[in-house]
Amino acid sequence: MKRISTGTIGRFTLVVRPEHLANRFKDSILPPVLATPVMIMAMENAALNAARSYLEPGESVVGTTVNIQHLAATVVGQTVTATAEVTAVDGRRIAFAVSASDEIEEIGKGTHERMVIEVARLRQRLDAKIARLADTQAAPR
Repeated sequence: MKRISTGTIGRFTLVVRPEHLANRFKDSILPPVLATPVMIMAMENAALNAARSYLEPGESVVGTTVNIQHLAATVVGQTVTATAEVTAVDGRRIAFAVSASDEIEEIGKGTHERMVIEVARLRQRLDAKIARLADTQAAPR
């Protein structure tokens, strides 16, 4: 990875659609509002966008820590803008201050960390895990 500076900012925008709502995939009695995991996804994508241009070919960043407050509800049709600012870099670990707002107010804030990984190496580890899983499922009980 190329050196990324603190203060680097990434953004991600999402128009809230019915499939993003808490009452669609969590609890059907909830009002039709943006689900917290979807807001977090927008924040994670903003962090990815902050780091993207600093990655070498074959590298990516994966989330390792999320500490988020969901502050306000957002309804279908509103636009959520998530922002991530690099606050620290320690080797392959990148820390971010993240926030999300709709057209009216701030809806979430917190911190997030991502780790730079080599995609091919991760794929090898996953293939080995899949093989181990297949072995455990094939073993007689």
